[in-house]
Amino acid sequence: MKKLILAISLALGAAPAAMAGFAEGATAYNNKNYSVAYREIAPLAKAGNAEAEHLLGLMYYMGRGVAQDYKQALAWHRKAAAQGKADAQYVVGAMYYTGNAVIQDHKQAVVYFRKAAEQGHADAQQVLGLMYRYHIGGMPQDNVIAYMLWNLAAANGSSNAVEQRAMLIKSMTQEQIEEGQALSAAWKPGVALPAKSRSGGG
Repeated sequence: MKKLILAISLALGAAPAAMAGFAEGATAYNNKNYSVAYREIAPLAKAGNAEAEHLLGLMYYMGRGVAQDYKQALAWHRKAAAQGKADAQYVVGAMYYTGNAVIQDHKQAVVYFRKAAEQGHADAQQVLGLMYRYHIGGMPQDNVIAYMLWNLAAANGSSNAVEQRAMLIKSMTQEQIEEGQALSAAWKPGVALPAKSRSGGG
């Protein structure tokens, strides 16, 4: 079976910062001025700002402005994930999946990927689709749910999902494709994803 490759990426939204200083810190981070970024972001993260917790977690993960420390990265991402930050939920899922700073646990990875995917996070949808496709982390092997997830991720800009969906279609029946289309058309962010399909079990 192919190894899953998980890309940890920074996804800073365009929404207004919840607390003063975050925009300055994020701008400094994007401009690679990591010392300024840390000075602005760390107090906000310690005060419980989820955006800042996520960014500080990335700084520890990448070793930017601070010594690289995966345990600190996980701790800050967990805090942001608990507040519903989808990017942080995805990172925590990826760390559980790879066993980075935590005991490898694919079932826990699924929990976090699902939380992010249910908010419309394209990378989480794409990876969760792989877990359904290849029966990983206790997921049932279900091509229809994988197709649904890759449909959603593709609509959110995931080129990997586009390729994976094209490969998957070759092994699906017309009934399965139609069910996957219907499921993805009916789903909206914030709604629980189906656990299994009617026609796609392997």
